[in-house]
Amino acid sequence: MSGHHAHHHGHGHSHAPASFDRAFAIGIALNLAFVVAEGLAGFWTGSVALLADAGHNLSDVLGLVVAWGGAALARRAPTKRFTYGLKGSTILAALLNALLLLVALGAIVLAAVQRLGDAPMVPGLTVSAVAAAGIVVNAVTAWLFARGRHGDVNIRGAYLHMASDALVSAGVVAAGLTMWWTGIGWIDPLVSLVIAALIFWQTWGLLRETVEMSLAAVPRGIDYDGVAEALAALPGVARVHDLHIWAMSTTEPVLTAHLVMPGGTPGDAFLDKARAGLRSRFGIGHATLQVERGDCAEGGC
Repeated sequence: MSGHHAHHHGHGHSHAPASFDRAFAIGIALNLAFVVAEGLAGFWTGSVALLADAGHNLSDVLGLVVAWGGAALARRAPTKRFTYGLKGSTILAALLNALLLLVALGAIVLAAVQRLGDAPMVPGLTVSAVAAAGIVVNAVTAWLFARGRHGDVNIRGAYLHMASDALVSAGVVAAGLTMWWTGIGWIDPLVSLVIAALIFWQTWGLLRETVEMSLAAVPRGIDYDGVAEALAALPGVARVHDLHIWAMSTTEPVLTAHLVMPGGTPGDAFLDKARAGLRSRFGIGHATLQVERGDCAEGGC
């Protein structure tokens, strides 16, 4: 069998985490300070909604630390042991982020359910004021990550952490004002349950996508059949087999494929053009293509 094997280390997707160190540092500092303040306020007022918000905020701090660690590890140079470097750390970080969100979610639900039957009155205006500060802290932190949330699942995990906590804080503000206006104590834990449902809806998609990436699934947004058809349509290609597409990291999809070309290898210019097409059409910046004449059946002669 005559073959030609070539690969390309271009970058169809940007390394989003590399430019977010400042955002991580600011976000962690802001949220850590607010966790302390809100936790003390929650104990002082007896508000389960404030305590739930503080607990979720603490999970945000841990989530930001995990995401930052994943982004930092992804920049490590490849070694003979880890030939892709540690780029896959961003996938693990995003997965852990989703799990942290679910743990925080469970804590919120547990605390709210325990207080539903016997919900004491809490100072609504104080609760609202503290939670309003939380909206500002979390909205600012979410904004720091907003530009990277579409191209990097790890950054999206950090963004969702902050956006969901801003939502939690907004719910707590509403609960505090309603309690102050109506004098109904069970509004506090009820709002916590409603917020928990919204957080779960946000988190489920992140969890599914990161599990898929961990299992080397084709990244969402890449059409497997479209890639196969594009390769098969290249001049001289009779058949495409062993096409694999997976995520090296949360920003870099990888492809390997065998192209059956009875006329033999057409040279480097053909391969460069094929890789450029994959990069521009599908965002696949790391492609390995092996050209075969087709003299042997798949699996060898």
